[in-house]
Amino acid sequence: MCMRRLLAGFVIAALAGSALAAAAEPQRRQPVPRPFPRPGSPSPEATAVEPARERPATPAPAQVPSVSDQNAPTEATLGLPIYPSAQFITSYDAGRGQRYYLFGTNSSFEEMVRYYAVILDERGDRVFDGPATHMFEIGRFREDEMAFPPGVTVKDYTWNGSEGYLNPAGGEPPRFKTIILIVPELPDQAQR
Repeated sequence: MCMRRLLAGFVIAALAGSALAAAAEPQRRQPVPRPFPRPGSPSPEATAVEPARERPATPAPAQVPSVSDQNAPTEATLGLPIYPSAQFITSYDAGRGQRYYLFGTNSSFEEMVRYYAVILDERGDRVFDGPATHMFEIGRFREDEMAFPPGVTVKDYTWNGSEGYLNPAGGEPPRFKTIILIVPELPDQAQR
């Protein structure tokens, strides 16, 4: 149990570090390539002979979905509940066929622990007091088959006066008070 707690702390710290580094990097957007000549505009030869025609209205550029909209998992795909106001941040390959799914919320750490304790009907374990980290393990952890125990880990990012976990999408909210890490069971492991 001690080894799993230590592993959970390292995983969450590594995920937080990589997300902070990614969020600290300035968003570099490539300019949108525009064809020349533009469709609907008269050719250079035609302008000398013909009067300019009215250009058709160009449609507004499609809105780029935020990080939280792209490939956002659902409760059905994860097999675990997602807090209703939680926003999907990203997912990482955990190895051995598993993935970590990160969600952020501005609900308090205590509220998240109470929510998952009721929903999962599991008390869970407080694995760290500072920053507060609580794990709810589901199913059995098979060290030889899994990289991380399936379940839900909740971590307080307002500990010690912190403003919260930086939103890597740069959207609203700018920071999350609490991060939820979900590791689903693999389908073939759930049947054992």
